[in-house]
Amino acid sequence: MKWRPFTYRGTTYDLSHLDPFQWRYTTTTNEKRPGCAYTFQVTFNMHCFTREPLSGERASKDLWYKGPKEKRIFCFERYELSHRLPAIIRGLQDRECYCIPHSNFFVIDPFYGAGGRSMEYEVYFRVPRANGAGREKGRLRLIVQSAYRRTRDYETTQPKKILIALDEIAHGKLRGEKIDCGGE
Repeated sequence: MKWRPFTYRGTTYDLSHLDPFQWRYTTTTNEKRPGCAYTFQVTFNMHCFTREPLSGERASKDLWYKGPKEKRIFCFERYELSHRLPAIIRGLQDRECYCIPHSNFFVIDPFYGAGGRSMEYEVYFRVPRANGAGREKGRLRLIVQSAYRRTRDYETTQPKKILIALDEIAHGKLRGEKIDCGGE
């Protein structure tokens, strides 16, 4: 899905950096399996640049972003951080991925904020097989469900996680295997 730009107080926030794209990931042969090329259709949900209202918050109506299934508050910080997402996804093979219950995955992108303070950007995603035949056969979808900086407003602990390699995710999902993330 291509997200329409958001305009607030005369400033337009372009969301084309979150347009869907195809990404090809090639593994090398290792002791578990031969090398393989995987093709992902990457999409981004609106939770990457919007948020729910905080407890007791009454947001101005011009801050609401309406998507096809829900309406949420446009989040300027999530929007700014979302510019990192395409590069994070294209570099997943070099990152530690974590598996969490319900077959979701996430990565942590550390960065330095204002004043050199260390911060963590958490990126949550799913990897279902692409539906259909023809060009879609043998492909995977990578859906970035949400991405945000862990703050006091979102300070619940990270979910119980299990370290997993991207090639393990891709190999298992393409074969239709259930990936054991614990707690399912």
